[in-house]
Amino acid sequence: MSESTQTTSSQIFNQRVIDIAIKLGAIAIILAWCFEILRPFILIIVWAAILAVALKPLHNKLTKLLRGSSKAASTLIALIGIAILAIPAAHLTSSAIDSAQHFYSGMEQGTIKIPVPNESVKEWPIIGEKSYSFWQAAYQDIQKVASQYASQIKNLSGALLSAAAGLGVGILQFIVSLIIAVVFMAKSQACHTGTQRFMTRLMGANGVRTISTTVATIRSVATGVLGVAVIQSLLSGVGLLIADIPAAGIWAIAVLILAIAQLPPIIILGPIAAYYFSVADTTPAVVFLVFSIIVSSSDAFLKPLFLGRGMDIPMLVILLGAIGGMLLSGIIGLFVGAVVLALGYQLMMDWLAQTDNSQSE
Repeated sequence: MSESTQTTSSQIFNQRVIDIAIKLGAIAIILAWCFEILRPFILIIVWAAILAVALKPLHNKLTKLLRGSSKAASTLIALIGIAILAIPAAHLTSSAIDSAQHFYSGMEQGTIKIPVPNESVKEWPIIGEKSYSFWQAAYQDIQKVASQYASQIKNLSGALLSAAAGLGVGILQFIVSLIIAVVFMAKSQACHTGTQRFMTRLMGANGVRTISTTVATIRSVATGVLGVAVIQSLLSGVGLLIADIPAAGIWAIAVLILAIAQLPPIIILGPIAAYYFSVADTTPAVVFLVFSIIVSSSDAFLKPLFLGRGMDIPMLVILLGAIGGMLLSGIIGLFVGAVVLALGYQLMMDWLAQTDNSQSE
């Protein structure tokens, strides 16, 4: 091969390398730009996709009942979803904000009324004596107690207001996600075709299997874990509001977190019931205690009803996903984190099973 031929080949190779580098750079810039544009909406879109997958069986049934009208079924789901979840949640948020503001201003001005502590408080395990002494001191002179714990009260009130504001933002995000999910369900065939083409291009023959695993996992976690947790939280919130418990919205959020973590809501509702015995008559206090026990044990029949033949996912995975998601993205991250981490775990287990099968063959 002559020297001129080698030079020409080298120039062609260099031109191809430069051409590929420019194309890759342009693609990377466009993708990064698109990501930055969509980044504020990624969490909402992911939650909308999760809702669409979880609610699609219900959407199909409603479509049949409405004589094949997919749009009418989608609209009905959106209206029912907003009415059932958003309205009570907004009321709980308002209650939490009002409670936090009333608590802070009342402690600061000395106008808050502390009921007389019941002698039964002394009988509480471990914390009974200290709780009674603190309660008695607050009853006798609330301003003195407030001055002693001024910084703690300020921090607590700030935390309550921040949590309530975060809940309000989460409700707004949930409404937007529900609307987007309705659009996804109405265009489900196009969404499924696009997803299938993308996954097949990305993963080849395993693409369809991955989609099936993803759908099964999302429906299992969204209905069997998150659905039950939301129901228990809403029931708890309604009971707390009826009993006029301060900061009912905050306690309802705590119940939601515990329920997602597969812990009984009685951990929260039990001490509140004990407090209610100290400030209310015996009959309403007993009714609230029975109600708390029923709510706490309701998962015994709700889970088999919603979960069905769900995926076998360790509760620790769901707990870490829920807490990590909430720390990362607020109240809506509580739901998205649990589903996404459970999905990642299930896909990893599915991939490992495929690897073991291929090695055994």
